[in-house]
Amino acid sequence: MTTDSLPAAAAPQYGPGDRTRARARAARKRRLLVLLARVLLLAAVLGAWEALARAAVIDPFNFSMPSRIWEQIAQWTAHGTAQGSLGEQIGYTLCEALFGWVAGVAAGVLLGIALGRIGFLADVLGPYIKVLNALPRIVLAPVFLIWFGLGPASKVASAVVLVFFPVFFNAFQGAREVDRNLVANARILGASNRRVTLQVVIPSATSWIFTSLHVSFGFALIGAIVGEYLGATKGIGLLVATSQGTFNAAGVYAAMAVLAVVALLAEGLLTFAERRLFRWRPTETGTRR
Repeated sequence: MTTDSLPAAAAPQYGPGDRTRARARAARKRRLLVLLARVLLLAAVLGAWEALARAAVIDPFNFSMPSRIWEQIAQWTAHGTAQGSLGEQIGYTLCEALFGWVAGVAAGVLLGIALGRIGFLADVLGPYIKVLNALPRIVLAPVFLIWFGLGPASKVASAVVLVFFPVFFNAFQGAREVDRNLVANARILGASNRRVTLQVVIPSATSWIFTSLHVSFGFALIGAIVGEYLGATKGIGLLVATSQGTFNAAGVYAAMAVLAVVALLAEGLLTFAERRLFRWRPTETGTRR
């Protein structure tokens, strides 16, 4: 009997549910593969670093080694630092970065939407914003230190100026990229400028704004760390400066490792919030989401 003579009922049937489950399994398999590759890459880098330092191929005094860095973190966790407990230093820096991030995001979104909606305002303020964006904003940290002193205000100000511009430009572009048909339909239905902005423009620009939030929180941490490095009473940046002043390379790398963990956790929270807010947005198998 040939294959052509088999009854139609004998052929395998695949419904939409089977295809969905297959795609879900493929997505889970890919996520596990990516996670495994990341772990292996990190282990290879740390292992090579440790081996090269122990073999004196690289100078362990200047470059330290992962085992010493881990010992430094364990020591800080168990016995604290010269400025207080490690958790206190992390919390101090995180609060500065968070306040600066919130203020910078709020200012960037409000001004970006406003300039995106009001052409005259954009024409007037556009050149000044471009000039300010061209300035190296890190060099403003010493100025803020003079203005606001060693307290958290100078670090928050440094974080704000680093966060503001990426959020502003994304909000501005998002407001400009709104579908004109949606705006026209809203106006036909009698919506005022305020309702158009709140119910059409801002929701349409939300995906643009969220794109900038991932990068901007890292900038907020950078602003806080740079401000603490230049002068502070607490914080991870002060740990870096103190370790550098005592030629403790392990301490410098340990502070950087702690900061990296904080940044990764913040990135994970932002990604989770974005996925919850944009569950309606279709995703593709094999993409990052």
